Amino acid sequence: MLRFVDHPTPLELPLFTSTVPAGFPSPADDHIEGKLDLNEHLVRRPAATFFVRAAGESMRGAGIFDGDLLVIDRGITPQPDDIVIAVVHGELTVKRLQRVNGAWQLAAENPNFPTLRIRDDGCEIWGVVTHSIRRHCGR
Repeated sequence: MLRFVDHPTPLELPLFTSTVPAGFPSPADDHIEGKLDLNEHLVRRPAATFFVRAAGESMRGAGIFDGDLLVIDRGITPQPDDIVIAVVHGELTVKRLQRVNGAWQLAAENPNFPTLRIRDDGCEIWGVVTHSIRRHCGR
């Protein structure tokens, strides 16, 4: 069941002014610039936003990998080439929305997966993917 929140509780965390090179940071660079609330950067319409976890490999070419957390905005009108969450015959899927020769389709971003033709029966676009969040450190 999806639950929407009108106004997420702010969670402000420290934002440091220094960038982080792949080496060792200088202790002199430990200056806090201010507070950062990721909701301000990731959520434009709180009442229309939800999160899902990606499963599978069909969107690797778009940089969406198994286990990524996707931010979905239902308040955006889907346009050609948007990555969307759709319900196809009762199943959720994430695909690229395309218009080819006047017909709509949901395209995978991995050649090992098929493109799904959108017909009037059994397909509904739930929202547009606005961000993908990946856990890199293996935790």
